[in-house]
Amino acid sequence: MSRNAYVTLVTNADFALGARALLRSLVLSDTHADLVVMHTGGVGDDALAPLAALGARLVKVDLLPTSEAFNAAHARAKLHADAPFTKGTKPAFHTPLDNFAKLRLWQLDYDRVVFLDADTLVLRNCDRLFDYPEFCAAPNVYEGLGDFHRMNSGVFTARPSAATFADMLEKLDQPGTFWRRTDQTFLQSYFPDWHGLPVIYNTLQYVWINLPDLWDWPSIHVLHFQYEKPWEDHDKAPALAPLIKLWQAYAGDGPVPDAAALPAPPS
Repeated sequence: MSRNAYVTLVTNADFALGARALLRSLVLSDTHADLVVMHTGGVGDDALAPLAALGARLVKVDLLPTSEAFNAAHARAKLHADAPFTKGTKPAFHTPLDNFAKLRLWQLDYDRVVFLDADTLVLRNCDRLFDYPEFCAAPNVYEGLGDFHRMNSGVFTARPSAATFADMLEKLDQPGTFWRRTDQTFLQSYFPDWHGLPVIYNTLQYVWINLPDLWDWPSIHVLHFQYEKPWEDHDKAPALAPLIKLWQAYAGDGPVPDAAALPAPPS
């Protein structure tokens, strides 16, 4: 067992499908860290078995003990009505309240972790991130320069600590609290002086469409399929076809292409 771990969260069978591709990408990156999948009660053994087969340590976690008012405010229908997603479409299996279970990683028995959403791929070894401080995350860049002031919680560095977790719970569920983008908004509030990772450690798929000059295959370490997922049918699939094809290669059992040799996005 390593003292460092890559951690992801799986809350349903769809995210388990994504996690398998992520885990395979981590294995192919020759990482020396442990692979950990935190999973909630909504994931069956048949969905978890392929993750264990790739060497992942499976850790069952409960949803956070939040109040009824908090749960009502962050229920899917309520959150999507009060803070609609206007830049892309969240899949039907999107469960905003479940996102807060991500905070359980601060309870893990590791010294340092790198969290990766289950809809990411690791294209190059990222083990250097374990030497980064808490808390590091990349900006939420996919549309323009104005995105740089917001962080994206799909990839971040953390140091597990029972004291930190307890403090987070205390600050998370205050009367009238509403975290517009769930764990992402909370983490940016909790770590207001967050350290910025280069976007190459969390390159969002919409950069391919909106900011092609920012796309550089040879330097991208982590590709993140925010909004629409590569395993579902959606209206942006034709524009994102090369990225989806890459994800499918990792999701399978055959060879994967060298990302550095892939075509550039249309300008």
